[in-house]
Amino acid sequence: MNSKKMKNVSAMAAAMLLSLAVAGCSQSQDGNANAATNQTSSQAANTQADSTQNSTTQSTGTTSSGTSGASALDTAEMFSDRDLEQSADLSSATAIGLVSGKDVTLSAEGVYVLSGEADHVTVTVEAPEDAKVQIVLDGASITNEDAPAIYVKSADKVFVTSADGQNHLEVTGNYAAGGETNVDAVIFSKADLTLNGTGTLDIVSAQGNGISSKDDLKVTGGTYTIQSSADAMEANDSIRVYDGTITIDTGKDGLHSENVDDASLGYIFIQNGTLNITAADDAIRGNSIVQIDGGTIDIKDSEEGIEATTIQINDGQITLYAKNDGINASPKIDATPVIEVNGGTISVSMGSGDTDAFDANGNIAINGGTINVEATSAFDADGTAQLNGGTVTVNGEQITEITVSRGGGGGRGKRF
Repeated sequence: MNSKKMKNVSAMAAAMLLSLAVAGCSQSQDGNANAATNQTSSQAANTQADSTQNSTTQSTGTTSSGTSGASALDTAEMFSDRDLEQSADLSSATAIGLVSGKDVTLSAEGVYVLSGEADHVTVTVEAPEDAKVQIVLDGASITNEDAPAIYVKSADKVFVTSADGQNHLEVTGNYAAGGETNVDAVIFSKADLTLNGTGTLDIVSAQGNGISSKDDLKVTGGTYTIQSSADAMEANDSIRVYDGTITIDTGKDGLHSENVDDASLGYIFIQNGTLNITAADDAIRGNSIVQIDGGTIDIKDSEEGIEATTIQINDGQITLYAKNDGINASPKIDATPVIEVNGGTISVSMGSGDTDAFDANGNIAINGGTINVEATSAFDADGTAQLNGGTVTVNGEQITEITVSRGGGGGRGKRF
């Protein structure tokens, strides 16, 4: 495990304590291979080093109202300075015009500007393990039948930057098998992936995921619309949102982070931004932790709105509709499930039937914030449910304590 992932292990250790306390460029075009190779070598030599990669600026986990609690995640190094730069240094960039049927391979560190409209094109990043590659989409449109538009096979980190204007990436059919790896997203990365920029990127995945990263997936700027039959945004290690506008319509989960090998990973951190999500299953699901420190989140439809083992909401404007559980803490890793609300404004509206606005297979602590619930059951907890601060309104009536409701329950724990 590298040092970057070790930081996340420390973050998870802190979260568990919190839980217990609460209870080179080459194009495959005829005659261009040698020229592209020389161009890549020159670009690699002139690329500015990412010297500030580990320099970060993030939130502290304090709340805008109510009790200031310890952050579930260590947010100090969530984003690098380069993550937050919304435009690329084009002084030594390589310009590439997309041509239908001509795949593009980026094999060295550098900045590459893609433009044009093309079909049957995959932009493949196959660079050294220490290479940082930045792909600038400048009026780029790629439509494929069975292969990713962007496929990161190897690199240290890849930035996909949307320049001013419109960009479009689409896969219309089933994804072809990719050896041992199930390559099933319009943008598929085996390395850390950052999306940023000042433009717009539309992603359509008719038979798979929208964006997948086998490491970290970050969004720090730009405007995105994602339509997918499977998860819209999926990552093994983490999904981190610093800013940007993301609109999702998915046949599965909106944001999904899960790591089956390391329980300290598989988390979601939202610091800011605007998310509009329509999901057939979970809108936001992190197997270990979901922490929301700000932003505007509108979950228009979902089976479950927000789901994780530990859910901490410190700030933000959250509106959600769900058919099963609105905010659900369930044991997806070996830890006591916890829902902790320290601030923000949360409106939860539930569908009819056996539904719960806040459901924890462990403990619930409302320490601050403004919460409005419209539901048959507002709170369902197997452990404790505490109202320590904030303003909570249930079906039009403000409550001052969480008390056991007579009736209901059905053996599912204590419903409040």
